[in-house]
This record gives sequence, structure tokens and C-alpha cells, in this order.
Amino acid sequence: MKITELRHRLKTPLYRNSIFLMANTVMTSGLGFFFWIIVARSYTVYEVGVGTAVISSVRLLALISMLGFNITMVRFLSKSEKPQEFINSCFTIIGIVNLVVSGIFIAGLDLWSPRTSFVQDNVAFILAFLFFSLGWSLSALMDSIFVAMRRADLALIKNTIFSLLKIPLPIILTIFFHAFGIVSSWGLAIGIALIISFFLFLPRVQHNYRFVPRLNLGTIKEVWEYSAGNYFVSFFHATSTLALPLIVVNLLPYAEQNAFFYVAWTIATLLFALPYAVSVSLFAEGSHFEDSLRANTLKAFRFLLVLLIPAIIVLVLSGKWLLLLFGESYSTHGLTLLRILTFSSIFVGINQIYYTILRVRHRMRELIAIAVFEALAVLITSGLIVRETGIVGVGYTWIGAEGLISLYVISSVWLRLRTVRARSDNNNKTQQQE
Repeated sequence: MKITELRHRLKTPLYRNSIFLMANTVMTSGLGFFFWIIVARSYTVYEVGVGTAVISSVRLLALISMLGFNITMVRFLSKSEKPQEFINSCFTIIGIVNLVVSGIFIAGLDLWSPRTSFVQDNVAFILAFLFFSLGWSLSALMDSIFVAMRRADLALIKNTIFSLLKIPLPIILTIFFHAFGIVSSWGLAIGIALIISFFLFLPRVQHNYRFVPRLNLGTIKEVWEYSAGNYFVSFFHATSTLALPLIVVNLLPYAEQNAFFYVAWTIATLLFALPYAVSVSLFAEGSHFEDSLRANTLKAFRFLLVLLIPAIIVLVLSGKWLLLLFGESYSTHGLTLLRILTFSSIFVGINQIYYTILRVRHRMRELIAIAVFEALAVLITSGLIVRETGIVGVGYTWIGAEGLISLYVISSVWLRLRTVRARSDNNNKTQQQE
């Protein structure tokens, strides 16, 4: 009976999409370990520190240029009367915005990231930077399309292609590009995976799909208010994580510290991605069946705990050995940070589930307020203490901010449940009196 029930649950879209998204995380993170081990063994610690800062910049710009359409895609694509126009309009707008913000960022590198300003000195580096940033933003939107169409398996295949392609490239490119070889390995792989997705995968979920640059402002106008709210949320969430390597590499005396920080953070994101995968699947289900949100939320939270708690224990016990794969210096300088980030995944899980509820319920002001608090608390505090505490201080700042948000989430949910019960009791008393 239990096996039959398990099979039935695994066939439901909530669990199936969650499993594919988590498999995506395991696959990309597992292959990512090989990639970063190769990088750590092929490049100096300084080159890793600078190269990862450039990658963080590319990802930050890509997320900023998304304009919230990645979340909007999951929420509204299934209800769109003209899905192909909706998809192409989002691709076109994101592409234009990405090129603009990336160009501005490169022009001002001396101001906001002096240690990565070498990108300005080479035309090939500038063009590659623009291409990689554009590719990452379009790739993220592609994943959202697959999730919206309840085909997270295609996102898994796309990202597996990306992860496999990037593994051999660092060895080849280190001869020609040094630190930028790390960025190029990553960027070329995402570009190839994206092209495959456009021509092979997307037509499978959207019949007869063809990419045609388009600006259907009428289609976009219908969802702009929701997109704008998610844009601010995405912006502040992105800056609270992706800007940290820029703070570390520019404020600490040695760029090598960013290599230790980035590797520890990358390992920890394996845990962070578990609640993210469950919450994205919950969001897709909530968008299709909003009346079942409460029941699906309870299922998602229980499912998350079953996965997250054992994963935390495993990572705490094996963290030292995982870091040793990158080199002894990574284990020496990154272990404490990794353990702090590992325990913070409990708070991240609680918060991600709550963010999904807010998105489905269209409570965007509350979501924006939380995102602003998270970004300001993490970035300002890290910037103030990192010179004195090193990368460990960034870890304590992160877990402190996430913990405070979780306290707010728990108290908010408890108060709402208490209010609902009070209203229910009052209604029952009124009916009895009548």
C-alpha cells in the first residue's frame, strides 16, 4: 500500500516537477564540483578569485535584466491566449535590457569593481562578457518556460548539457585567457545549451514555436504590474547573494579570499537549491490550482524537511573532505564558512516556501519589503565587518538575516492562523445563536 501511494504521489505534477528540479540541482552541482576542481587545479588561487567575481557580475546583471519575467512566465504562461507572442516578447525585452545594463556595467568597472577592470582592456573580453550575460538571462527564462509548462525534465536536460560541456574547457582556455578562461568556459557552455533548447526543446512544449524578435506591448501590459513587483524582488534577492563576491574581492586585501568564499558558497547552494526547487514546483502548482495552495504548501514543506535534514547532516560531516578536493587551502580557509551556510539552509527553506505563498496570493508589497530588508542587511553589514572578520563574518551576516526573516515568517503565519480561527469561532457562535 505504501509503495502504491508513493508511486501515485510521484506521478503528481507537484512532486514530479520538484524531483526533476532537485535532480537538476544534484546534476549541475555534482558536475559543477568537477568543473571547480579542474579550475582550482588549473588556475592560481588569485585567478580563481578574480574569475569567480566576473562570473558573479555576469549572473547579477542577467538577473537584474530579467525584469521579473521569469516568475511571471511561471505564473501566467499557462493562461496566456497567445503563448508564443508572450514568450517572444519576454525574450526580446530581456535581451535589450540585458545589453544595456551590461554595457553600463562594463563602462564603470573601474568604479564598482576595480579588481575585474581588466575586462575593459580587451575587446574580445568585452564582447564575450556581453554574450555570456545575455545567454545566462535567456537561459534562466527558458527554465521558467519549462517549469510553467510542467516540463522541468527539459530544464534538467538543458542544464546537464551545460554542465557537461563546461568541464573540459578550463584546461583548454587557461593557455589563452588566464582568469577569463574560467568565465569563457562557463559562458560558452551556457550558450551552446541555450541554442539546443531553442531549436529542439522549446518546440516540444510550445507547438511550432519559432523565435521572432517581437515587442507585443499589449501582452506585456497585462502582466506588467505583477512583473514589476517580481523585478524588485529578484533584484534585491540577486544583489543579496551575487554581490557578495564583489564585496569580498574588492574589500579584502587579497583576491584569493574570494576563491575560498566562492567555493564554500557554491557547495552550500546545493542545499539552498533544495527548497528553491520545491518552492518553484509549488508556485507552478499554485498558479494552476490556487484553491489547493494550503494543502500543497503543507505537502511541500513536509517533503522539503525529509530531504533537507539528512542533506544537512551529510554536508556537515563531509564538508572538510569536499573542500580538500579543491586544495588544502580551500579546506583551511573555507570550512567554517561552509558549516555556517549549511545550517542557514533551514531558514532559507522556511523563507522560500513563504515567498511562494506571497507570490501566488499577489502580496507583492510584503515580498518586496522582505527582499529589501534581506539585501540591505546582508550587503551593508558584510561591507562593514568583512575587513575585520574576513569571509566568516559574511557567513554570520547571512545566517542572521535569514534567521530574522524566518522569525517574521513564523510569527506572521501564526497570527494569520489565529485570526482565521477566531473568525471561524465567531461565525459558529453566531450560527448557534440564530
